[in-house]
Amino acid sequence: MSEVIPFSDLVSWRDSLTAEVCPLVVTNGCFDLLHVGHVQYLEQAASLGASLLVGINDDAGVRELKG
Repeated sequence: MSEVIPFSDLVSWRDSLTAEVCPLVVTNGCFDLLHVGHVQYLEQAASLGASLLVGINDDAGVRELKG
């Protein structure tokens, strides 16, 4: 299943996970320009568990990190 979860709902979403969707793998990054390296990274992260939570930096965060 693929969905966008607002930050304010994250704790209740996590608490609702059942044994079938655990372990939960968490990662984040700057995906301003998605490329094959990002896809490979996310596929590898997804292979480590049953669910993958990806935090995405907002525009201000990307500017702060990358200039």
